Amino acid sequence: MAQNAREHRDDHGGQGRSEYQGVPANALPLTASEDRQWATLAHFGGILGCVPSLLIYLIFRERGPFTAQESKEALNFSLPPTIAALVANLLVFIPVVGNAFAVIATLIWIALTCFSVAAGIHVNKGQPHRYQYNLRWIK
Repeated sequence: MAQNAREHRDDHGGQGRSEYQGVPANALPLTASEDRQWATLAHFGGILGCVPSLLIYLIFRERGPFTAQESKEALNFSLPPTIAALVANLLVFIPVVGNAFAVIATLIWIALTCFSVAAGIHVNKGQPHRYQYNLRWIK
């Protein structure tokens, strides 16, 4: 293999150029089914908090309009409950009232999961979803 590399380098005048060229920096647009798939995953990602929808929004917002719209909606919806659940989980360590915060964090996660799954099912049918109660922080 090293011999082939030397021969290849010699064929190009010793410049050390590779036969492989770089990939263009801009990615291809998503197909309609991929666009719907990533939009659905952005909503289903609410089960894990706001991180999946944030990643999908940052990575795919330029590649698919439906994904951009739905991942932004999912991110706006999942961000406040995720922050509230993190705060509640930190307050679990307070003696006496810690158990109450554990219950609150669990209820937040259950509600976020139910709303996210319902939205994901709706979006998987190709229909846009708007959460009724949503702080639209990200425009």
